[in-house]
Amino acid sequence: MPDSQLVDPFGRRITYLRLSVTDRCDFRCTYCMSEDMVFAPRAQILTLEELYAVADAFISLGVKRIRVTGGEPLVRKGLTGLLARLGARNELEDLAITTNGSQLPSLAASLREAGVRRLNISLDSLKRERFAELTRRDRLDQVLEGIEAARSAGFKRIKLNSVVQKGRNDDEILDLVEFAIERGLDISFIEEMPLGSVSSHQRQITFCSSDEVRERIEARHTLVRSSHATGGPSRYWQVAGSETQVGFISPHSNNFCGSCNRVRVTAEGKLVLCLGHEGALDLKSLMRRYPGDSERLRNALVDALQLKPEKHHFRTDEQVQVVRFMSMTGG
Repeated sequence: MPDSQLVDPFGRRITYLRLSVTDRCDFRCTYCMSEDMVFAPRAQILTLEELYAVADAFISLGVKRIRVTGGEPLVRKGLTGLLARLGARNELEDLAITTNGSQLPSLAASLREAGVRRLNISLDSLKRERFAELTRRDRLDQVLEGIEAARSAGFKRIKLNSVVQKGRNDDEILDLVEFAIERGLDISFIEEMPLGSVSSHQRQITFCSSDEVRERIEARHTLVRSSHATGGPSRYWQVAGSETQVGFISPHSNNFCGSCNRVRVTAEGKLVLCLGHEGALDLKSLMRRYPGDSERLRNALVDALQLKPEKHHFRTDEQVQVVRFMSMTGG
């Protein structure tokens, strides 16, 4: 495939699309959305055909990796049909999903058959009461069952995602690493991002840097810098003597802006050029005004890339810097 035609003013080529298929979720994770979250009316959400049209435009312009997100993407009805269409695209090097794992007991096998290659599964705690507190749902057993279903389905790679917060779950860092090692899984630890207003905790107090997480792991395990790459922002280390790769996503302490290769499209059809900026472009209105005009859509994407900022401005000492919640953006 030729190089991506999506190039921003700083010479970065966009090869990675994060495509949100819904803003709805069956959990209410405290760092992601409020308990009383109001979701978009269904008429405002892109149809499955519109989602495919967006993906098709990006693929035709050189995008090689697509990650399907939400909300919780697996609550979107008809999703496996969309995934099968994307999975059949030979131009794609990777088709992945980020999920909370709750629907995997029944869907893991069909996702694999549809052509999904990799799964990221959110897991912030192995303790039932704490899991229920962080997600506002008592479903740890369901998620653990989903992880086992994914392993049985034969995915190329399965990675756990853990958002670490001081005083809330940072005492489980080593337990989560051991859990991953025992099952041959990868795991990424994520610094919480300041998206949306939260009342459950104070981010400047609960912030835990990737460097601190790595130091705690290295107190027990030898970590060897790895060349492993997934097209995303994680920096990886191999746990010596195991199959497990430990990744760190560090938007605060070691931001990944210089090598940014991705954009997001929300479930409402907004093109988000940078996670740390409020600005977004309305692709849905364009597609509904000019249905089936793929050339117009491609041209709009190429032009839009000229507005991509050089970097975000996340800080840990402010309560809110971007008003939208992560569930609205596409995690």
